Amino acid sequence: MEYIDYYKVLGIAKSATESEIKSSYRKLARKYHPDLNPNNKEAEKKFKEINEANEVLSDPVKRKKYDRHGKDWQHADEIEKMQKNRSQSQRSSGQPFGSGDYSDDFSEFFGSMFGGETRGRSKQTKFRGQDVQASLQMKLTDVYKTQKQTITINGKNIRMTFPAGIEDGQVIKVAGHGGPGVNGGPNGDLYITFSIENNTSFKREGNNLYKTVDLDLYTAILGGDLLVDTFDGQVKLKISEGTPSTAKVKLKGKGFPVYKKENEFGDMYITYQIKLPAHLTEKERELFIELQKLNKDVPK
Repeated sequence: MEYIDYYKVLGIAKSATESEIKSSYRKLARKYHPDLNPNNKEAEKKFKEINEANEVLSDPVKRKKYDRHGKDWQHADEIEKMQKNRSQSQRSSGQPFGSGDYSDDFSEFFGSMFGGETRGRSKQTKFRGQDVQASLQMKLTDVYKTQKQTITINGKNIRMTFPAGIEDGQVIKVAGHGGPGVNGGPNGDLYITFSIENNTSFKREGNNLYKTVDLDLYTAILGGDLLVDTFDGQVKLKISEGTPSTAKVKLKGKGFPVYKKENEFGDMYITYQIKLPAHLTEKERELFIELQKLNKDVPK
């Protein structure tokens, strides 16, 4: 396994804090994201290295193993267990601690780990592959309906079905699509974190949608009909006489799809915002003055 300096990949010092790691990762991930570098193999490779480095260095346990064992950090537990067993064996046999040659044991260990046969032993230890972290940017309109999409991970195209209703920041596990196992061990898993851009006029909270719509003064006073956009077309709302500003109406089932629950939707909440006329004609002004006078004459 080739050694990769994850600190160098992220452009940070070995003493970097968690916030510095996170900040550097976000900056580089945006710069080399495949969506911004289409058909750029070098950027694709760099993006993969950035995600791999972040996966290790952002996890305190993995980072500690990496700092101690370098490229063999994934097998740190096995290495340390072997060291512990060797020390115990030396103590029980009366051999001074720290004496003897570890090289044969380590050669045997790494031989079994990477497919070699040493000291006459043919049994190979199987190790699970590394989990892979990836991010995927989508628009809110993309996740309103279930869709199929091909993504590229480690140079391989994976055809996937994304259920409707995925949320921003949601993580989906794809079993067996991570790093390859060692000596016939199982592959690791792929974890995809979704970044959902809201490209609509709606505000999404869970499965519910919220929207503020303008209502002209005359319709608010006299009542009438109003066409309102939803994700699946327009609906006609009946406006009652004297509807006040900030009045709300609930449209049941017109919200966002519920994740992995077919034909289940949240609700949409409409808030009316009365829009006053910006410019009045002379006739309109006269009529408003007349209304003002009539209102003053009405007994309180």
